[in-house]
Amino acid sequence: MDSLITASARSLASGDVLGALKHVALREDPPALALRGVAMARLGDFPKARELLRRAARGFGAHEELARARCVVAEAEVAMAMRDFAAAPRALAAALAVLEAHGDYGNALQARLIAARKSLLLGRLEAAAAELSRLDMRALTPALAAVAHLAAAELAMRSLRPVPARAALAHAQAAAARSGVPELLAEVMEAAAALQRPAARQQAASTAQALVSLDEVAALLASGTLVLDACRRGLGCGGTWRPLARRPVLFALARTLAEAWPGDAGRDLLIERAFNTCRPDQTHRARLRVEIGRLRALVKGLANIEATPIGFAMRPLDGRALALLEPPIDGEQASLLALLADGAAWSTSALALALDASQRTVQRALAELEAEGRVRSIGNARTRRWLAPPLAGFTTILLLPAALPLE
Repeated sequence: MDSLITASARSLASGDVLGALKHVALREDPPALALRGVAMARLGDFPKARELLRRAARGFGAHEELARARCVVAEAEVAMAMRDFAAAPRALAAALAVLEAHGDYGNALQARLIAARKSLLLGRLEAAAAELSRLDMRALTPALAAVAHLAAAELAMRSLRPVPARAALAHAQAAAARSGVPELLAEVMEAAAALQRPAARQQAASTAQALVSLDEVAALLASGTLVLDACRRGLGCGGTWRPLARRPVLFALARTLAEAWPGDAGRDLLIERAFNTCRPDQTHRARLRVEIGRLRALVKGLANIEATPIGFAMRPLDGRALALLEPPIDGEQASLLALLADGAAWSTSALALALDASQRTVQRALAELEAEGRVRSIGNARTRRWLAPPLAGFTTILLLPAALPLE
């Protein structure tokens, strides 16, 4: 490694990005390209950074697999910042194996942390937990330790475990303070503030809707109350969780019955909500009976669905109360806005992957939100990215996809 490369690397390590670029700005050799790529990523020019890192990886010879692996890890982090999840995870896994084989444990830990954070963004919480469990926190630098504890805190919040989340945030704040990076400290403070904001609206019998925090949501689910969670689309009680996210008709029926509890919901209202029609006929009533039978089977052990003269009623077992949790913001695009609220630029394909929805469905929702002025786009065609301002006053933890079932 020559003196200019060494000087550029030291400038990057100290945070002097422009100074690092001055040393290698006109060079085209692979080490210089890699350093330029990292510098451009620090400046926020992610497309240029990715191009430079790819050129650097191609430029390293067959005997320089360690350098290529480092470029792959750096490119994976740039792709995550761009919310581009098209790359196969095998490339990062192969780079991780090379780094560990060569004893570069610092970059190997970075690769594991990237994989964990990507899994969190995509709602794959079990995969994120597995990656975080393999991290040796004692071997991390203060900056990486802060990021790792932030990821652990987000995992705990998404799993509705506020106590471990606070402990992880305390560790993250201490590590961020040691690192001296203001951006990390700001991110820790924002995550801590999210724990205090309203996470949902609770509706119970004969009471008005009340905003509840994440702690109150966790306590409600652990209290023995039967909860119809319209944020994560499921029915829960204690340690039992029945998902309804992939069964929209049953979810619409369950939500309507929960809204009517302790009374009953009329058949015409149930048909309108579940089948999106205002003119029910005998075929709709026959289909309603079928879907109610399916809902009875799904809630067995938690509640009974009883027929009444005007419709149906949900009766929780053992005299339990029934509560309805709704998103703190209105509209079917709540989960989409929750993802965009992180301030990053998302592609349509990445949003569809994170929400487990079709790309066309996401495009229609984005078009509606853009017409209402709630999101904005940058770029054109395949380079188009979507952004939204943060949701002031609300946390979006419950609106994010694929929360872990409570046990």
